[in-house]
Amino acid sequence: MSLTMNEEQDLRLEMLNMLLTTPHRDLQKVASLHGELLEVDPIFYGHLATWYQSNGDVRDHKEVFVGNLLTSARSEHRGAGFVLLQRLPPYQVSRVIDYMKRVRKKVPRSARTAVTRYLRHREADPVFFDRAVLRQRKAMKHLYATLHIKPSERANKILFAKEPPEDSLAYRLKVIAAEEDPVRQAMLIAEYRVPFAVAVGVVRQITPTVLLALVNAMSPQEIINNLKALKARGAFEHEQVKQVISGKLDTGNKPGKRTERVQAMKTRVAIEAAGGIDEEIQEKLEELSQKQLEAKGRIRRPTALLVDKSSSMDQAIEIGKRLAAMISSISEDALYVWAFDTMPYHVEADAPRQIAQWEAAFSGLRAGGATSLGAPIEAMRLAGQVVEQIIFVTDEGENSSPYCVDAYARYAEQMKVEPDVILLRVGAATNYTEKQLRAKKINVDTLTFSGDYYSLPTVIPMLSRPSRLKLLLEIMATPLPERLAC
Repeated sequence: MSLTMNEEQDLRLEMLNMLLTTPHRDLQKVASLHGELLEVDPIFYGHLATWYQSNGDVRDHKEVFVGNLLTSARSEHRGAGFVLLQRLPPYQVSRVIDYMKRVRKKVPRSARTAVTRYLRHREADPVFFDRAVLRQRKAMKHLYATLHIKPSERANKILFAKEPPEDSLAYRLKVIAAEEDPVRQAMLIAEYRVPFAVAVGVVRQITPTVLLALVNAMSPQEIINNLKALKARGAFEHEQVKQVISGKLDTGNKPGKRTERVQAMKTRVAIEAAGGIDEEIQEKLEELSQKQLEAKGRIRRPTALLVDKSSSMDQAIEIGKRLAAMISSISEDALYVWAFDTMPYHVEADAPRQIAQWEAAFSGLRAGGATSLGAPIEAMRLAGQVVEQIIFVTDEGENSSPYCVDAYARYAEQMKVEPDVILLRVGAATNYTEKQLRAKKINVDTLTFSGDYYSLPTVIPMLSRPSRLKLLLEIMATPLPERLAC
């Protein structure tokens, strides 16, 4: 394939856009563009793959990146893929192998060696191996079977022969399941740190004592993932259990590795799924989410978030309030939020860093009417609100004055500033406004959102860098990990 320089640049930007999608394990949906960029610009693709492992939130993309690196014709890619695969949990390694087989149509010897190294490393540490099996037994079995890797004697007894040795967690889980005394069960759960999802399947009755033991063994992300189940089992009705949960979520207690893996927007999804939880716990979850967002970048220039509420823009309103909470959490300068159809609506939250407050602020807005992207810019000009960055959440379907380019020109002249424009496209979007802005040589970038809300933090690096070029240079400066000889 032969592309011009502009087409290659557009492909890189399209790739960044695609990172906002959520394939939901259907990796074929994103494989084509991944493969195209790997072919056209392999150097950039390798750095992007490495950068995304630390900065991205969508696991599907991480798996495709690793699978493509492992099957690449470039040795430095295969070496980086080898290293990155070692950092994945078993279920993701299993998906990477399946992706290589089904989509890439090959599993190179180096990839098989990488998985063998992965399994041998776990076999060498019985505690490490047992925990991997306890949480992800099916994935572990699949790795041995699909690549015909011979397990160690102990691994074979646990996974295939169904004769777990007495020192294994698999054997001890049987002991826990057979124990009839709830107190004794709780002691065993605490001693062996049995995961919540596993324990609820073997314990006859979840008493407060058992619940306390389970919560003690959970990570912050496990608590978030199981929030609804914990609530259903009365976790927040018992003060001691609630305090342990609160402590696990406390960002002031040296968060470190136990909280750094928490996915920022999943806290809000978990709260909504639980149907309302204890106020103290909700505050801890919001604080934890904010810490994760801050780790992705800070916005250090005044920003305007303009949300399209015209006809059929319900999705834009939903995304807008989540973006408002997210951006306000990481902004070090002014943030102005406006919704608009043919007229602007100033939106303010009493506690701007909390999604619940933004939900209240947006609650009176309903999608309907024609569209004027220039209306909120005109409102900011009249209000004297000076910004350096304007973020639209819209489908770009502008059909009413004041038009965006005209309002922008008046704003720039009066405020003596030329803000960068970012168009976050939603719904059945066009490129009408983008073309109008580019014709006037206004600096504009586009993002297309078609994922789940928890993929929204992927936008932060794109908003917090001074320009898209700065972001691309940062990606290129991310070194590929090198495989060490052993």
